[in-house]
Amino acid sequence: MRRLCTIMILAAMTMMIACKGQKPNVKGGLEEPVGPAFSADSAYAFCQQQCDFGPRTMNSEAHEQCGQWIVSKFQSLGLEVIEQRATLKGFDGTPLLSNNIIAQFRPQCSDRIMICAHWDSRPWADNDPDEANHTKPVMAANDGASGVGVMLELARLLSTADSTLRQDLGVDFICFDAEDWGDDDVADSWALGAQYWAAHPHRNGYKPRYGILLDMVGGQGATFYQEGFSRMNASMVVDRVWQAAETVGYGSLFPKQDGNYITDDHGPVNDVAGIPCIDIIAYYPHCQQSTFGPTWHTVDDTMEHLDRNTLKAVGQTLVQVIYSE
Repeated sequence: MRRLCTIMILAAMTMMIACKGQKPNVKGGLEEPVGPAFSADSAYAFCQQQCDFGPRTMNSEAHEQCGQWIVSKFQSLGLEVIEQRATLKGFDGTPLLSNNIIAQFRPQCSDRIMICAHWDSRPWADNDPDEANHTKPVMAANDGASGVGVMLELARLLSTADSTLRQDLGVDFICFDAEDWGDDDVADSWALGAQYWAAHPHRNGYKPRYGILLDMVGGQGATFYQEGFSRMNASMVVDRVWQAAETVGYGSLFPKQDGNYITDDHGPVNDVAGIPCIDIIAYYPHCQQSTFGPTWHTVDDTMEHLDRNTLKAVGQTLVQVIYSE
């Protein structure tokens, strides 16, 4: 996904985000693990089920079928679902039949947090080492399906009505569409679904305390550095998430080091919707092919290159964040 991995920052103004809420569960001054165990096998299966439809490129039958599967899956877990359909214009003028899917856990609660990911597939494997593959669609097991897979497993855990979860806390899972139909040479051509949602939220005045975007959260050998715009717009959320990762034993995958500045769905969420939102996104500092990893925008972004341990690290970290509210 994200294309502009070395954006230069002209204004380095850090915004302090006031995140209200209870302190994390602590004992002896140290945060303790809380909440249920995140099932990497379940999250992996949710990724596989998405890929079974084929590449979920815009305007394709696989895209429509997978979208309806995502809707039905959230509904089967007891969440209320809103489909936000719109026809958006791609950078090349193509009308894109977009569907942002919003699944609401405890929609009656006013105190809410937001977790999001995109679910569409890149239509061109334009970073593949073999130029013959540049016109082929990407399966997007990692760059798309992994974020939704983690969200579905989190929704499954929430649906078990664990008594340790705050009863007045609501969670929204937002599957953004039309993220990966973009071109680096065309401004604002990425994250079209998130741009539309930010300007037309599913509820008037929607203001969760913060948002967490998941992007490429299942790749082999992935690490998650602290993305630049996330630190600039929501540093307290970054600190909280990275501390949670350390608490549940995955600090090595979440090093407290600066990553790149990434154009992604969290951009319009921060800049247009005014919701402090961070991006948990894979960063491979030593990968020559791409800092997003060797399968990014290639035909090799398939289930064979997903790692259950990576899914577990991200998922258990989010469990810690949610259940320590």
